[in-house]
Amino acid sequence: MTAGPTVRLPGGLLVSVRSIDEAHEAIRGGAAIVDVKEPANGPLGRAEPNVAAAIGGAVGGGVPWTLACGELSQGADQVVDHVRRVVDLGGEGVALPAAAKAGPAGLGLAAWRREHERLVASLPAGVEPVAVAYADWGLAAAPEPPAIIAAAAAAATATVLIDTFDKSGPGLVDLVGLAAIRSWHALAAPLGIRLAVAGRLRAGDVAVLARCGPVVIGVRSAACGGERAGRVDAGNVADLVGRITAARGQSAGVLTGV
Repeated sequence: MTAGPTVRLPGGLLVSVRSIDEAHEAIRGGAAIVDVKEPANGPLGRAEPNVAAAIGGAVGGGVPWTLACGELSQGADQVVDHVRRVVDLGGEGVALPAAAKAGPAGLGLAAWRREHERLVASLPAGVEPVAVAYADWGLAAAPEPPAIIAAAAAAATATVLIDTFDKSGPGLVDLVGLAAIRSWHALAAPLGIRLAVAGRLRAGDVAVLARCGPVVIGVRSAACGGERAGRVDAGNVADLVGRITAARGQSAGVLTGV
């Protein structure tokens, strides 16, 4: 195990955006993290490097920004190359992405662990590697979330994202239920892992999840008024931020890491 994970992501609402305009809307609404993603390219679809760099520049360091990088089955080297291209295109004066993530679809546990460890070792200094598990792991031909949480802890990873692979299927809460999400948080917390959740979350899911333990709650469709292919709106984002704030105020002393 390495010296220990470095946490670069704050707790709160993460909003996935596909344009500079959407990034501005997310920030106006109070998002804690702006995540650059191209929804048309898959559950963790990566944007073109020039698009991602432009969004990173527009965010301007006001809030941390992160990169969705596709699937780790393409190889850690390709994921790292994508991150480096984005960083190079951003140039001096543009804040580095705070984190990068790639999904585990199509990988067995041993292969995932090997590629994730290469990712941890190879990302530019200052970019946190986020491990991803799919709640519908069978459909994704990926390891189950508990296995990824344990392996991520062994690789000194600070954050694990639980997402859904099939964006046409049920959202995370309907797919697995709150008991499963609580159990994943209970497994992750003693290992020093901060849990993030995403996957077709509705506005009504956000407050409930904020009381279940996850530190980061990621959305796109809810920020777009219910349609993943829609447009992020500051009013929707502000509503979601308010729900999280109220829920965590009611749960003061229960959650850790926020």
